[in-house]
Amino acid sequence: MEVLKTIVNYVLDLGAAVFVPLIMFLISLLARLKLSKAVKAALTLGVAFSGMTLVVNYMTDAISPAAKSMSKLMHLSLNAIDQGWPGVAAITWSYKTAFLFFPLLLIINFVMLSINWTKTLNVDMWNVWNKIFTYVVVLYFTHNSLYGFAIASLQIVLELKAGDMWQRHIEDLTGIPGVTVPHFITLFAVILMPLNKLLDFIPIMNKPADANAIQKKIGIFADNSVMGAIIGVLLGFGAGYSISGSLQLAIEAAAAMTMFPMISKLFMEALNPIADAMNKMMKDHFKGREVFIGLDWPILAGRNELWVTVIILVPVMLVLAMVLPGNTVLPFAGIINLSFVVAALLLTGANLWRMLTLGIITTPIFLYGATYFAPVITNLAKSTGAVKVRPGQQLSWSTFEGPDFRMLFAQIYNGKWWAIIGAIVWLLVFVWLYKDQNKISIPSKRYKLAGIEDVEVSNEHESNSATNGSAKEEWKVSDIDGLDFSNVKKNKKTKSKQATSVDEINGMDFSNYNRK
Repeated sequence: MEVLKTIVNYVLDLGAAVFVPLIMFLISLLARLKLSKAVKAALTLGVAFSGMTLVVNYMTDAISPAAKSMSKLMHLSLNAIDQGWPGVAAITWSYKTAFLFFPLLLIINFVMLSINWTKTLNVDMWNVWNKIFTYVVVLYFTHNSLYGFAIASLQIVLELKAGDMWQRHIEDLTGIPGVTVPHFITLFAVILMPLNKLLDFIPIMNKPADANAIQKKIGIFADNSVMGAIIGVLLGFGAGYSISGSLQLAIEAAAAMTMFPMISKLFMEALNPIADAMNKMMKDHFKGREVFIGLDWPILAGRNELWVTVIILVPVMLVLAMVLPGNTVLPFAGIINLSFVVAALLLTGANLWRMLTLGIITTPIFLYGATYFAPVITNLAKSTGAVKVRPGQQLSWSTFEGPDFRMLFAQIYNGKWWAIIGAIVWLLVFVWLYKDQNKISIPSKRYKLAGIEDVEVSNEHESNSATNGSAKEEWKVSDIDGLDFSNVKKNKKTKSKQATSVDEINGMDFSNYNRK
């Protein structure tokens, strides 16, 4: 047992930026990728993770002081200190049985892959702490370690199924084939699902609202750097900063918003050859069976919709922390609400209007969840000795991951009728979500595109939609918006018939078109 604990601690000391590329290097060799390409891919992946961590921390360090200043202007004084996920993760890793969850994750993943219950191979070992924390939460409420392991195991199963469910959407959003995100934070989509379906009845919510679509409507104001600068300067003024301080925050936000997509390209560069090698191996040895590589959420961090949403929600969370009765948590370290936004990005297909609407509606869930679980986190900190807690003080996490899942499934054992009903409903909605996301169109084809209503995209090409990370020349459906095709001449090789799909436009001669 001590040997296992030593190995686990050694792995943790390596850090995600070293451990994940090392695992991917071994997988590359197993998939018979050339040694030189395997080394290059692994190193590039390590650089991508390190770079994304630097930029996320840079963004957080810029936004958090503004949030703290804004809370002072609002005269917020609450007794539960927000540790954010880094603080809670550090405390969790100190728990005495933490090392047991590595083999638990590996065994469950291996069994599910063996019996074809999942296509996801989760190599995101650092986030095992999430399962450990679930165990600790359940143990706190039930005093039963076996039940804690059972709920943590259920969480692992649900994460792997979520990885299968999200894969094609992630490929479409990132351009990276063969990867997915089996992260606990994506399961908040269970709560968002019914709300998102209600938004289907609002016309504006059914129009393209990703960063590219918005940029075409408002021009330069939707550019990465310009959008970041505008949001940064407004947040600075809201925090009571001087003009110079607000401008400084504007530049910092603009810098982060510009760098996120640049670093996301490194993920594509690193993972494309590994995914190709894995797919070839699976086709050669397992009759064409697919296996998706499960990675941490930062592979999605190149989507600007994610960052625009979390920054706009900062003042929303502070205002709600001030006015919600019974809230005891002062948002600070966890003010960047990744626990919501990753699930919202995937569920809505990067629709900014939907993401913002869902964020405003569900923010109280996180604040009340943080208040509800503050005694658990405080007790964990005291029992592990990882953090010194002052008398009368509590520790919490303002954007607590999965407060719905952890509260409901922890209280089932205690016979709480509302928890039993809630857990059953939660699982039913997850099944609904799973079926819906497996049949719904990928984000790039989900929303009605103005001006080309009669062009139908064939489903057989859906899997090839995410090619923005490849070396091939890229064009978009919106590029033909506003063109007059009355004088179009087809090549002789093309049969004379009406184009009914995007692919049938290929081969036409557009040299004589006229703009309206």
